[in-house]
Amino acid sequence: MSQRHASPVPHIGTDEAGKGDYFGPLVVAAAYADEVALTRLPQAGVKDSKRISSLPRLRELEKAVKQICPAFEVVVISPPRYNELVAEMGNLNLLLAWAHARAIENVLGRVECGLAVTDQFGDESYLRESLMKRGRTIELQQRVKAEDDSAVAAASILARAAFVRALDRLSEEVGTALPRGATHVVPVARQLHQRGGEGLLRRLAKLHFKTTKRVLQ
Repeated sequence: MSQRHASPVPHIGTDEAGKGDYFGPLVVAAAYADEVALTRLPQAGVKDSKRISSLPRLRELEKAVKQICPAFEVVVISPPRYNELVAEMGNLNLLLAWAHARAIENVLGRVECGLAVTDQFGDESYLRESLMKRGRTIELQQRVKAEDDSAVAAASILARAAFVRALDRLSEEVGTALPRGATHVVPVARQLHQRGGEGLLRRLAKLHFKTTKRVLQ
């Protein structure tokens, strides 16, 4: 597996958002960058979404990514579905691999590409096996700080923007602002549990987090 810092050849980048957030979905995005996109994405200011503090700027970059990248895919796994999959798979890395593979596969349905770059989220074999189950073979490169790659940065923008929208929708549905993160969220989670029990939490949160035990104490 190569550890090159950037890929000069056209490739798919993937990234996720919401993995460390108790409330909201898990979102995995994939973006295909051809030669033109690899030049235009940095020019447009596309970078790792964690380095973007302004929500209007995030939305602006999301629009740019969708205009620049020839193909992209955003997979949103709602909290209820997330809880089902974690219980079924029993391993978060397997779930991540499944979601990344699904996003990559959907992009490959629209463009031909021989390389995918992802952030280092677990054993590469999980992702490779998940793709092979779907009948897809592609060179995979998992890297630390892969968001420095333009295609991965584009995917991170798409994933985070979709996560923020989904969290806002859930907040509107329950009439409570759902906070980011997994530690300071306990007071809000307890209020929601008192209102609707575990059924309401299951609609809004990732129940396998240790946060749930603190909420139920």
